[in-house]
Amino acid sequence: MIPRECRRLAEVDFPIAVVSRHAAREKSIRHGHPSTLHLWWARRPLASSRAVLLALLLPDPADPACPAAFRARAPRILSAVRQPPVDAAELRKALLWFIGSFADWNMAADRTYLRVARELVRAAHADDAPLVVDPFAGGGSIPLEALRLGCEAFASDLNPVACLILKVMLEEIPRRGPGLADELRRVGGEIKAAAEKELAGLYPPDPDGATPIAYLWARTVRCEAPKCGAEIPLLRSFWLAKKQVFKRENGRRVKLRGRQALRCRVVRPAKGPPRADLEVFEPKTDKDVPPGTVTRAKAACPCCHVVLPPERVRAQLADQRGGADAVFDERGKRIGGARLTAVVTLKEDEPGRRYRPPTDADYAAVRAAQARLAGTLDEWERGGKQGLCPVPDEPTPAGGGAGAGRAFSVQRYGMFQWGDLFTARQKVALVALCPTSGMPGMPGILDVKDRDATQSSIALAVSRCIEQSSSLVRWRHTVEAVAGTFGRQALPMMWDFSEIVVTGDRASNFSAALDWVREVLEQEMSRTAGQLQAADATSHPLPDQAAGVWFTDPPYYDAIPYSDLSDFFLVWLKRALPDNPLLRDPFDPANPLSPKTREAVQDETKTCEGRVKDRAFFEETMGRAFAEGRRVLREDGVGSVVFAHKTTEGWEALLAGLIRGGWTITGSWPIATERPGRLRSQDSAALATSVHLICRPRPADAPVGDWADVLREL
Repeated sequence: MIPRECRRLAEVDFPIAVVSRHAAREKSIRHGHPSTLHLWWARRPLASSRAVLLALLLPDPADPACPAAFRARAPRILSAVRQPPVDAAELRKALLWFIGSFADWNMAADRTYLRVARELVRAAHADDAPLVVDPFAGGGSIPLEALRLGCEAFASDLNPVACLILKVMLEEIPRRGPGLADELRRVGGEIKAAAEKELAGLYPPDPDGATPIAYLWARTVRCEAPKCGAEIPLLRSFWLAKKQVFKRENGRRVKLRGRQALRCRVVRPAKGPPRADLEVFEPKTDKDVPPGTVTRAKAACPCCHVVLPPERVRAQLADQRGGADAVFDERGKRIGGARLTAVVTLKEDEPGRRYRPPTDADYAAVRAAQARLAGTLDEWERGGKQGLCPVPDEPTPAGGGAGAGRAFSVQRYGMFQWGDLFTARQKVALVALCPTSGMPGMPGILDVKDRDATQSSIALAVSRCIEQSSSLVRWRHTVEAVAGTFGRQALPMMWDFSEIVVTGDRASNFSAALDWVREVLEQEMSRTAGQLQAADATSHPLPDQAAGVWFTDPPYYDAIPYSDLSDFFLVWLKRALPDNPLLRDPFDPANPLSPKTREAVQDETKTCEGRVKDRAFFEETMGRAFAEGRRVLREDGVGSVVFAHKTTEGWEALLAGLIRGGWTITGSWPIATERPGRLRSQDSAALATSVHLICRPRPADAPVGDWADVLREL
């Protein structure tokens, strides 16, 4: 074992530049990467987690207290990947080189590098696998890398969605991996086929054989100018596609389709208000495309050019409960609500996407979906409202105010229930995809070898699909694809949105979601399963001095409202997995959503036991969590805390919690995790560099100091 007085490598040196480069590059790696299993906010890159953890697990070979056995074994182990070092100083450089090289995603599954990393850990810990504990495990990067390095891993989190992700990643994939992928492919295919049959009439093909893959919508409000009253389609941009489509014909490059956009033609009938008809055209220059009709909640009428103020736009949309659905009269004619602006189609043997104006058949399918949804809800009510409502009726988070509440604006537009974020057709499709929904024709999975694991994996695929299937999904006209609901860590209003064909074979749909999850299941990240438990970090379930490393990434003060964001997924996951205990609040069985009061964030719009969750609450909660970490860590163990925040206030609260919890900081390494070109705002730039604080349990007789001293040292 490593003596307490021996410094760990992370306390002496660290390859910051190399690890930062690999961590930033990892954001562009998609297929098979564990982060694609399911969205989680501010997930730590595997590169930085792996590198820091390995530096925490290894002693500094140049330290006088370094075990002689490690100095003897380490050069022989490293000889598999480089020239063996000849002395302690060279051994330190060789270990740092290996840590930087192993941070590369391409090396993470390399058998030679894996063997070297695991043998180094065994050499440092006398062949006794240390336990790595992460009480704020979130997306699971840290415990996953602990398993990769041959350690035991204990992960816990308060959030139900995080716990389900961790369950699949740390327990079910190591135990069943490729076999689980095979079951997912088979059962997921059956569910898709049944749902496709069930929903066939809601996504009709075009008469010419083209297949719709996305429907582009705009919410609408009425102009309130005198003598106008025109319907205003709320469009951020009139562009549909900013790239041209070509094909090769007889060795020549032939243009099939130019750039696509919408333009507005004002029609003034003899009776009634004017109207703005939209048509698809190919602009020759950018100037041919009109500007959008809405900016900062102000809507400009295309007929009279009067600007409707934000308060009136919000009031009208609130009357429509967000305005994501079209409104029809008794004869089936659309009379208001959301308006189709274009339909994106694909045709066999023809490259590129095509755009056409909406037809009566498109609106008829929407009306049919509304009727089917009404029938489903009516049947649930007639049955005595047994179980959960088929459509999520739990409340959405309130926006505005200080702290995390500023991330939400949907209630300002009348979306008070989570179901209001989806169109009727989206609701019908998502209910049909839930494998335990009881919809007619849904296949059972009782004959599956590991029913729970398969259900969890399918539920994550459904959840991935849901993120692409709300009325807050935008159409990316630069690449002609949909962007997910969470373009950032918030739920803002989306004036115009895209609706995918959930059961289709193209674009972001259920088939694609199944493929993303399956590719992660097929990865052999570890043959040893970790342990997951839903738990509060301030009251940890592990006994005293159980862990060799306590490594965690706690909440970033007020930067990310994890529980409110994750409720977007939780309300649907509960309907897909109604009997899963991980998806319940263990502290408040009556709470239909994720735990809020115990969540360690600064948000003065919320309270905990009658106390406002201000800075003092965050500091005290962090102190209790860090004290628990100090308790479960062995006296010769080491810890690390990852933190990023744009304000001194956030750092002060975190450092004060560390000091209060009984820790002393022995090192710090700032690791850049974002490419500079991807930083879209000052906030994202502030969180782009995560500081990894290396910590040791503070001796009882050591001076306490204060956060200001620590901050000056950092």
